[in-house]
Amino acid sequence: MGQEERDNHQEKETEQIKEMGALELDKDREKHRIQLLTIIGEIEGHEAVSGNTKATKYEHLLPKLAEIEDNEEIDGVLILLNTMGGDVEAGLAIAEMIASLSKPTVSLVLGGSHSIGGPLAVSADYSFIVPSGTMIVHPVRSTGMFIGVLQSYKNMERTQDRITRFLAEHSRISQERVEELMLDSTQLVKDVGTLLEGEDAVREGLIDAVGGISDALKKLQAMIEANKK
Repeated sequence: MGQEERDNHQEKETEQIKEMGALELDKDREKHRIQLLTIIGEIEGHEAVSGNTKATKYEHLLPKLAEIEDNEEIDGVLILLNTMGGDVEAGLAIAEMIASLSKPTVSLVLGGSHSIGGPLAVSADYSFIVPSGTMIVHPVRSTGMFIGVLQSYKNMERTQDRITRFLAEHSRISQERVEELMLDSTQLVKDVGTLLEGEDAVREGLIDAVGGISDALKKLQAMIEANKK
């Protein structure tokens, strides 16, 4: 690879980190090639968040996930999460894409993975959370104009059911237990819901294990090996 080609590659890599928080690991070694994705800040939906807010854009991540699935050189995906939540539709879209990948995936919750960040964390084949990491499970909220009629409440219930069902189907927690945690009125000062720290999230069955980046990479490497065999 010539110097100009290396410079172009470096520029493209820098742009990917800047725009999508994406980076390919192990690309220069004869080892498993891992795609790193980060989901941080607010999950942006159809409307752009304010300019001074860190955001994950679903229109960036969805094509990237499709590219990963189609790329035979990528062996697995590591997803780092530190998100406050955000748009439900966008969050579920990303989560469903991750869950439908044929390649091994591991997620690691750093800081927090709140609200719609829950489905994103459990969408991977195996999930980790650092000891100080947190997850907040709470009912669906509505922003903007809300028509106070029965149909509106029914739609919110159906949206909430989609979230609780996804959590239950991709982790070891039951849908009934998720709903109990969502409606706890004793934990949050200005809201109903539950804050789970690292070991609590594992004990509840929401996350698979407490661990850090080395644990996540070791697990992903082992899953890739098993997948190739």
